[in-house]
Amino acid sequence: MDLHRPAPAPSPSPTNASPTLSLAVIGAGPAGLSLALQASLALPQARITVFDARAAEHDVSRDARTLALSLGTVQELSRLGVWGPIARSGAHADIREVHVSQQQPTVLWPGPQQPEVCISAQEQGVAQLGAVVGYGTLVAPLQRAWLEAAAREPQRLAMRFGTPVRGFKPLGTGVEVDADIAERFDLVVVAEGGVFADQAKLQWPQGLSRDYEQTAWVGQVRLEEGAADGVAYERFTPSGPAALLPLPRGAVSPTGDSGRRAALVWCVQRHDDPVATLNDAQRLVLLNTLFHPRVGRIVEVSPLKAFPLGLNAHSRLVSDGVVVRIGNAAQTLHPVAGQGFNLAMRDVHELLGALKSQTWAHDDDAETRQMKVQRSLRQFERRRQPDRWALMAATDFLARSFTWPAPILATARGLGLGAVQQLGPVKRLLARSMMFGWR
Repeated sequence: MDLHRPAPAPSPSPTNASPTLSLAVIGAGPAGLSLALQASLALPQARITVFDARAAEHDVSRDARTLALSLGTVQELSRLGVWGPIARSGAHADIREVHVSQQQPTVLWPGPQQPEVCISAQEQGVAQLGAVVGYGTLVAPLQRAWLEAAAREPQRLAMRFGTPVRGFKPLGTGVEVDADIAERFDLVVVAEGGVFADQAKLQWPQGLSRDYEQTAWVGQVRLEEGAADGVAYERFTPSGPAALLPLPRGAVSPTGDSGRRAALVWCVQRHDDPVATLNDAQRLVLLNTLFHPRVGRIVEVSPLKAFPLGLNAHSRLVSDGVVVRIGNAAQTLHPVAGQGFNLAMRDVHELLGALKSQTWAHDDDAETRQMKVQRSLRQFERRRQPDRWALMAATDFLARSFTWPAPILATARGLGLGAVQQLGPVKRLLARSMMFGWR
């Protein structure tokens, strides 16, 4: 199968036929646009409207935030026809190997080298484990594809820029969306949730919130030439995890030299932050003491931005039987595993699978459609909860582990890394979960 072949255009639906299902998508980020595009193909008679507060003229392509994509996410984007142009443009970097290690020595480790985990695409029998791409580099073609689809079928597909959604009102046979004017839909999907610092904190049973009292310093670094390309590094340090994700060659600052780049995520304890008071030159010196020797020398670091870290997770993905949350709107995670957007894409995949499992007819009345919607959403939630809770539990455990006494932590984590590397089935299971989730 050619994964880079553009997705076929859907056949136009009759203009005089009522839609079989009306769907509102809140948020035109990568998750919301991916859902809208896939839904337009999977549900060819459905009416789909995307709402976003940003202005239509806003240039999303300039957003340089970094997204780590699993292999499963790359495959989904390929089926949509948007990954091929990105791949051909060179505006991404493949992840061909993941290397995990820790800075502190493992006292009880018997081998001559400290324990580490190395997972390569070659040993897993795939071309790549995933890819790294800029937020704007991904959202721009998704948005372009959605606007083209809406232009082809304006009677059922719509994009509402500059239209913030102020609330929802369940109606019993649907949901009313308040976005300047009230509009009724059979189903609403909230696809954008923002960052932890800006979110309303949840209390059980509605959900779980936990402030990790950590800060993520995010930016880019330039590496010396000669080290391996396509390697993602995760390094556990006494202050927290630090990661380098491969990027396409380029400059990390407007006046800097072009070269091998990597996206940096540097997590530290908020009450003992070794980064905040340093200038760029001092940060560069400190960074060169953190990572595994395989990384090589870091020769330049960009200005860094700080983000507070925490867990904010809704206990349920579906509320009032008609409102679904996916991605960051459902769960905001610690970046230690780099799986936030991939979790959202698995939400999209499973939600569409559940909706497609129903037979939608033009002559269904509102009550019949609502019965089918709620049946679909029960199936969706039942299938998604194990994957999302497994990933949330794993990232929460790792994030909180940095508050444990250092000698105990270093020994336990080092022994765990060594065991994963030595136990083939465990390593394969971990690799598969990275690429496709816990299915």
